[in-house]
Amino acid sequence: MSISLPTDDELSAETRDTLRAAPPLNVFRMMARAPASLAPFIKLAQSVLVGAELPARTREVAVLRVTHVARSQYAYAQHVTLGKVVGVTAEEIDAIAVAGPVTGLDDAGNLVCRAADEITRDVRLSDDTLAAIVARFGQRQATELVLCCSYFNMVSRFLESTRVPLDIVGGRS
Repeated sequence: MSISLPTDDELSAETRDTLRAAPPLNVFRMMARAPASLAPFIKLAQSVLVGAELPARTREVAVLRVTHVARSQYAYAQHVTLGKVVGVTAEEIDAIAVAGPVTGLDDAGNLVCRAADEITRDVRLSDDTLAAIVARFGQRQATELVLCCSYFNMVSRFLESTRVPLDIVGGRS
């Protein structure tokens, strides 16, 4: 059982226009089933992915860990590709995708994964982890890291619960 991706015929002209302006990904097409949420969802994605001060490489380490822990095959696959684009190595990706705590990265990477684990599994950062990310990244980037992890938890749950199919390079699956 799944919720099917909507066809263009099922969508309003405004929703189709919003989709045309976004990357042609199944996650956005599925979100079009909730048309009032599509544009805000895209804007929030943009703010997390391109509008933040948090370095892209740090962001992708966090996203990979969240999506691995949340078992979101779709989001994880998308962000393996994005992670490589911003310099996350295959060895680092393997170190992120472990069952227990991440210890195979540098101190910053291990900390980011610890924060991602706590937000994903425990909902709330421990006082120690919160203090550590603020000390390492400052108030703004620590806030952006928390938002990134929180956003990708929501995205992972949406993708997995609706059963969004993986995208095929060159078009929708």
